[in-house]
Amino acid sequence: MSDRSKAPAGSEKFELDALQKAVNYRSAVVGEFAAFLAGRVLEVGAGIGQFTGALAAVPAVRELLSVEPEAALCDIFRRSHPGRALVHGTAEAAPVEPSWDALVAVNVLEHIEDDAGELARWHQLLVGSSGHLCLFVPARQEIYAPLDRDFGHFRRYQRAELRRKLETARFVIVRLHYFNLVGYFAWWLSFCVLKKRHFDTEAVAFFDRFIFPVAHALESHGLRPPIGQSLLAVARAQSQRGCTKWS
Repeated sequence: MSDRSKAPAGSEKFELDALQKAVNYRSAVVGEFAAFLAGRVLEVGAGIGQFTGALAAVPAVRELLSVEPEAALCDIFRRSHPGRALVHGTAEAAPVEPSWDALVAVNVLEHIEDDAGELARWHQLLVGSSGHLCLFVPARQEIYAPLDRDFGHFRRYQRAELRRKLETARFVIVRLHYFNLVGYFAWWLSFCVLKKRHFDTEAVAFFDRFIFPVAHALESHGLRPPIGQSLLAVARAQSQRGCTKWS
């Protein structure tokens, strides 16, 4: 299986350094998932643990296990989050029983060449408890940029494509929408038109502090945007014996 470990050396740090500045952005993503996080939660592709603390702080989360395939990132995670449960590996390293109540994967699936196989694996981890997959991926293939390739991204997702792949893996869609409309145009300009190969961390910090909170408030309390930099999905694992009508 191809995964983030196949990305060019240093690309993970590029991606994670930028996300480190995006405090409001990370909080908004976890907030979108919070209602579906309860009981035993598995975090796949935890990186250096930038989302881990916020996930563990959700009141209904009883147990949180993080898995991360990159040894170097695991080392940083353990220094930053002493005492947090972490497994060096992929979702294959997580125990199937007892079943998980939720699985969180933020900017992970695009790194995996066989994404259909990975979704089937995640379904297996969740199906015993009809648990929820909380998924966040880069969106819109037309803004796939050289930087995506540097990060080891196999693809960016269209909404119809992600819906089809989730349903094929026997997930029932609960929520599926684009996220961060302003970020779509910022990504297109910076990395498709200007073809930058790195983030300006100060620009990320400015965007996160002054622009993103207003834009996200409009998106989350008004109409969801028709396109966005990312796609956010919540989907419930369904057994083969369950209802076959998809949401």
